[in-house]
Amino acid sequence: MGIILSLFSGVLMGLCPAPFGLWMLAWIALIPLWRSLFLVTSYKKIILLSLAWGCGYHGLALFWITGIHPMTWMGVPWLASIGIALFCWLFITLWGAALVVVWGISFKFITKRVTYKANIYYSLFRVLIFRVLIFRVLIGVTLWCVLETLWSYTPLWWSCLAYTQSPDNLFILQLSKISGFNTITASIVLVNGLWAEALLLSKYFKQTTKKIILFTIPLLLVISIHSLGFYLYQLPIASNNLDALKVGIIQGNIPNEIKLYPEGFRNAIAGYTTGYKRLAQQQVDVVLTPETALPFYWQNITNNSEFYQTVLQYKVPAWVGAFGTIEQGFTNSLFTLTGEGKTYSRYDKSKLVPLGEYIPLQAIFGKIIDRLSPLQANLIPGKPNQIFNTPWGQAIVGICYESAFSQHFRRQAKQGGQFIITASNNAHYSNTMPAQHHAQDVLRAIESDRWAARATNTGYSAIVDPHGNTIWRSQINQYQIHSGTIYLRQTQTLYVRWGDWLTLALIFLSLGLYLLIQ
Repeated sequence: MGIILSLFSGVLMGLCPAPFGLWMLAWIALIPLWRSLFLVTSYKKIILLSLAWGCGYHGLALFWITGIHPMTWMGVPWLASIGIALFCWLFITLWGAALVVVWGISFKFITKRVTYKANIYYSLFRVLIFRVLIFRVLIGVTLWCVLETLWSYTPLWWSCLAYTQSPDNLFILQLSKISGFNTITASIVLVNGLWAEALLLSKYFKQTTKKIILFTIPLLLVISIHSLGFYLYQLPIASNNLDALKVGIIQGNIPNEIKLYPEGFRNAIAGYTTGYKRLAQQQVDVVLTPETALPFYWQNITNNSEFYQTVLQYKVPAWVGAFGTIEQGFTNSLFTLTGEGKTYSRYDKSKLVPLGEYIPLQAIFGKIIDRLSPLQANLIPGKPNQIFNTPWGQAIVGICYESAFSQHFRRQAKQGGQFIITASNNAHYSNTMPAQHHAQDVLRAIESDRWAARATNTGYSAIVDPHGNTIWRSQINQYQIHSGTIYLRQTQTLYVRWGDWLTLALIFLSLGLYLLIQ
């Protein structure tokens, strides 16, 4: 029964991210797992409970990966295509669930070994302060934040607890300005932990008043942190806006089934050239295109292609997604092309998609994966410390998968990035993935306090302000162009300046209190 309940509560958490957007469930969905971990003693049962919750959450939230099926257009047989899609889904689900399993084991191991002084149980006050608020809940919050931080530095990362609140719960998302996404993660785990501990402790008290106090604490905390978020949300954006930049966005809507074939090449040149002309006539300052919008090597584009000649004619700069070349191979890149036809700057995607854009442990698994997957995995990652200068100032750039990595955007903001531009394809998967991708970019805009313009191949393209409001969002699977205004900013949030300082503070506080109550 406990395993089924854990699985169900994990599924509830999986309903929180976009596109379902039931973000309020995140504030209770961890309670059954927390309570079960306290009641069981077997580590085997702990593993099963944690695994069930993790599979429920990550399995539902990341089910969109199965949208890569069918891959018959790539020459993959229908059954083999299903096999590849299911393998990818199971792998990323188990990778996410592994975080929950490690958390469950660590949480039980640490809390099990704490010996409480007898006088702790003499009053409700001491029970709440020492047993609940200060130790068990603090340890649970700290461990989850530490593990999400570690996972975010691996090549495979997407579904942190914080993104369950994006893009709909804008008040709580403002807390990411304080210490990044872990500020929100810590809040969610803290509230769930307090609810669970209230359930566990309520049986020790017969007086209704004391039980009410137990359940009032997490309720007041939810209200307090949302009130803080509301205060931050109300701070005026305009007071810190600098120069305006009118950006034209082209959503080419070229399906992957044809993108890398002659029909796709023709549609790309025609669609992006036409869109560029229309936006130039609207007197935009610059045109933004998606990831690999023109699926050619950059030198072939600048060698008198129709798009290049059109830029020379209309004199409006463009950020163009294409393939770059380096000595070791080629890169997934975004180029700044001036109105005079000069390559002003270049950014090479540094966070490549495992299996899709490169093969992890190539020497060991290369031959096996080549047999299982037809995907070309020979892209070269860009350097992690790139700076992308533009005629209007330094930009913060993310290409597709990089939107999940907050430290990637923080570094660029700290080094002087004044606005965000992201370019993505998003044509591989179901419609759930573009919605979650948009949610990731909303988080990045809030964390760094920057305006963001995002262009995708099939949707969702968007303009987002520093509070996370979506000023404009495209329709899915449609060819669209749009002109919108973003603003340059030089502010630095606490997160941009100090990084994830909250997790470090939680670690030291947990260690100190652990020693104190022994």
